[in-house]
Formats: sequence, C-alpha cells, structure tokens
Amino acid sequence: MARGGMGGMGGLMKQAQQMQKKMAQMQEELAQKEVEATAGGGMVKAVANGSQQLVSLTIEKEVVDPEDIEMLQDLVLAASNEALAKAQQMMQEEMAKLTGGMNIPGMF
Repeated sequence: MARGGMGGMGGLMKQAQQMQKKMAQMQEELAQKEVEATAGGGMVKAVANGSQQLVSLTIEKEVVDPEDIEMLQDLVLAASNEALAKAQQMMQEEMAKLTGGMNIPGMF
C-alpha cells in the first residue's frame, strides 16, 4: 500500500517539475516580449517587457515645459503605470494558458 502511495507522489513530483520547467521557459519568453503605453496624446511613451521592467521611455521635446514640470511627471507616471499594467496582464494571460485557467495561489 505504501508503495502505491509513493508512486503517486513520484508522479506528482514529476508533474510539478514539468510545470516548473514550463514556467521558467514562459518567463524567458515573456522577458523578450514588450508592451507599449502612451500618455499626453503620445507625447510620452513607455515600453515594458514581460518581466515587468521598463525598457524604454520616450518624451517628445514639445511636452517639456520648465514652467510645468508636474504635468510632465504626471505623464511619465501615467505612461509607465499603464505599460506595467499591460505587462502584468500579458503575464497573467500567458500563465492562464500554462495552467489551463487553474488558479494556483502564490504563483504571481
């Protein structure tokens, strides 16, 4: 009886290792994918990757006004936050494909 239990446990461990390997591969692939967000009618553009890191930030010179630094800061924050939210959504969609929609607590 104990042997049957161990066989089941071994199978579970193998499945967990396969899932871990697939997740590592997915994370590598996501790191290569990028999403873009803009603010101020495209005057500020932020690009983030699937690892949820900003990879570039472009600010058009027309939006740079030394008299209104707060507006520029707001635009940068808005574009950055939207790009990071899109990266998060992309990661969640890929994770759902990997897990078949199963909610696994603590994964992301």
